[in-house]
Amino acid sequence: MEMQQIRYFVALAQTLNFTRAAQQCNVSQPALTRAIQQLEHELGGPLFHRERNNTHLSELGRMMAPYLESVAESARAAKLAAISARRIENVTLTLGAMCTIGPQLVADLIVRFQAAHPEVEVKVVDGEASAMIAALEKGDLHLSLVGIPGELPDQFHQLPVFSERFVIVVPRGHPWSERNAIRVAELNGEPYVGRSNCEVFQMVTEDFARRGVVTRKVFSSPRDEWVQKMIKAGLGFGFFPEHSVTDPDLIVRPLIEPEYSRTIYLATVRGRPHSPALGAFVRAARQHSWPTLDQAA
Repeated sequence: MEMQQIRYFVALAQTLNFTRAAQQCNVSQPALTRAIQQLEHELGGPLFHRERNNTHLSELGRMMAPYLESVAESARAAKLAAISARRIENVTLTLGAMCTIGPQLVADLIVRFQAAHPEVEVKVVDGEASAMIAALEKGDLHLSLVGIPGELPDQFHQLPVFSERFVIVVPRGHPWSERNAIRVAELNGEPYVGRSNCEVFQMVTEDFARRGVVTRKVFSSPRDEWVQKMIKAGLGFGFFPEHSVTDPDLIVRPLIEPEYSRTIYLATVRGRPHSPALGAFVRAARQHSWPTLDQAA
């Protein structure tokens, strides 16, 4: 069964006239008649009864009509969707974002993009770094905001979009709240509220150990809002990317001697065909006003 046979059948079922159906399909009447006969042979019986000037659907034709009309409509819808995608119309773009990235940073980019491209729906999926990388490679994401120690695998193209430092977070009234900055050496033996999704935890912990600094982890959670609540309650200090601190009641202080920072990249898969919508989003990300280490200082 070929699509043109289905298209010819639908036109003939609507007009019940071979001449008008052929004109509607822009083919000769003999070509349309042959296609209908081939379809009838494939389906095992006549689809139309031809009685002088009275052409009408057979019982088999009436039975097949809803199915063939549905196929024709689905094909038409698919073609329109493809045209819309080429024109950046009525398409969905799936963006991955590490859950450790400040939500306001992601929201600001999406708001700006959708103001310029209201015909594109942006769907955001968040998770820890390795999950975002795996989803991007699998094709479940069109692109992703990620940042890990070291380089991403070679199959990914990385566009650096912003950098931010890591900071120490304490509740109001904490002795460190009166300080301008906190030295790494001062963290030794202090109670620590951990973020289990922190992608630099292993690297920073090893660097602390080389400096003789060991903290006391008293609580850990993959949910940053829980971690911030526990810090606010006085359980211990937190170690956060600066723009991921969302509770305005917490005190944020730079960590120095040494400082730690990270760069977030907009990652796509090398060599994978990209839609105009994805290209427009990458351009918007390039032009967006991201924070920088200088702004954070």
